[in-house]
Amino acid sequence: MKVAVLGAGAVGARVARQLLAADTATQVLLRDTSAERLALAARTLGDRVVIEHHPFPAHLDADVVVVASPRGTQLAAAEASIAVGRPAVLVCDGLAETIAVLRLEASAREAGVPVVVGAGFAPGLTCVLAAHGMSWFDEVEEIHVSKMGAGGPACALVHHRALSRISYDWRDGDWVRRPGGSGRELCWFPEPVGPRDCYRAALADPVLLHHAFPGVGRITSRMAATRRDRLTAPMPMLTPAHAEGAAGAVRVELRGRQGAVQDTVVLGAAERPAVAAAAVAATATEWVLTGRLAMSGMAGLAEMVDPVEFLRDLVERGLRSEIFKGDHAPA
Repeated sequence: MKVAVLGAGAVGARVARQLLAADTATQVLLRDTSAERLALAARTLGDRVVIEHHPFPAHLDADVVVVASPRGTQLAAAEASIAVGRPAVLVCDGLAETIAVLRLEASAREAGVPVVVGAGFAPGLTCVLAAHGMSWFDEVEEIHVSKMGAGGPACALVHHRALSRISYDWRDGDWVRRPGGSGRELCWFPEPVGPRDCYRAALADPVLLHHAFPGVGRITSRMAATRRDRLTAPMPMLTPAHAEGAAGAVRVELRGRQGAVQDTVVLGAAERPAVAAAAVAATATEWVLTGRLAMSGMAGLAEMVDPVEFLRDLVERGLRSEIFKGDHAPA
């Protein structure tokens, strides 16, 4: 099995490393526009990785394409993959780009190839956690997603801009536009992150979750931010992000009904975002290669995988999830 990984940044290089370490792929083709990132990856990944520098050859010899490239490049990569009938796993978290990619849904369905959208920490793991929590309710009325941390410089830039742009919440059959940086809410993440103030932002989770669960009446997303983050969001980033990112976490809260009782369940995970995103993307790639996805065509992980089995696979990669249940939640 050959896997092409587009992007050798904090997430892409880790995806390649995990696939090779698990012997999922016999060979990994790694592409990036940065010669420096490719040189670093070549020193750590061994002789089963093939390095391709920009400008890239037109032909891409791979069974699956993992798109872990920066914002603004993933739509073209998805289009190219669908055009040649090649499955793809996209580690995208930008709202506008996710919406643009989902518009290719009909093309992916006609081509009969799976395209997994949002296979990272959030969206990605958050979608799987939401799907897992759904099974504990007779009816889920609300899903609320919160995230903290960034996987690297490209991810940090997306988050920085998201705070100054319009957020979209799904409420009672329509999209509600709210200004980014509003709606302060104290969210408790798994340790060691703990409580953080979170705010609305232009995040992709509500779009993918509504696609998966159209019957849920309210879906929102927020991200952790400081006062400085909010004040500087409309401006260029004042300081560069750390290459590997710092501590991060995700939190998914579901509210609904089981029988006559209203329940609340919170699921989450704490990990460096680049590490977690790479684990999710590598696991999704394995599911593509082994034919374990629930459907062809385009969708997020909530629709593509069995959540319990997928979470078990993530545990084997060192990514554990935590569950908090309310007083009346099922055991």
